[in-house]
Amino acid sequence: MAADHIGVYPGTFDPLTNGHLDIIRRALRICDRLIVGVATNPGKSPLFSLDERMEMVEYEVGRINAENGDGKAEVRTFDGLLMHFVENCGAAMIIRGLRAVSDFDYEFQMAGMNSRLNPDIEMVYLMASEHQQFIAARLVREIAALGGDIRSFVPGNVAERLEAKFV
Repeated sequence: MAADHIGVYPGTFDPLTNGHLDIIRRALRICDRLIVGVATNPGKSPLFSLDERMEMVEYEVGRINAENGDGKAEVRTFDGLLMHFVENCGAAMIIRGLRAVSDFDYEFQMAGMNSRLNPDIEMVYLMASEHQQFIAARLVREIAALGGDIRSFVPGNVAERLEAKFV
């Protein structure tokens, strides 16, 4: 019997967007199990605490698991080196989403570094779906801060939490 193909989809998820959910759903088509890794990443000064981000991601991943009738996706936090987290998860691949050429430049550098750290871990890139390509968590936060309507960019529970941050 072949080993499970475990994938890790890492991110800060500050906030979780519909683009992130699209990548999670599509990654589940190619992974036997998917671990969504929520990075502590204090260097980015996140709007939401780690606990808040975990709650939002766990809620939506739970919904995806219920839709699929399985428990193939789970959520874990991590800090430190991504490759150490991936190795500790027993994963064979890191899943990343690409939206634009600027994403490619950054991911190209990261792929080279990660390959040097562990050449046995594959980098798998999923192009953002056409209707999600422009969504960036940074822009969603900015729109919310300025009182704009962010409900088409994020799930409902995330929109409520974002709106509450800026009341």
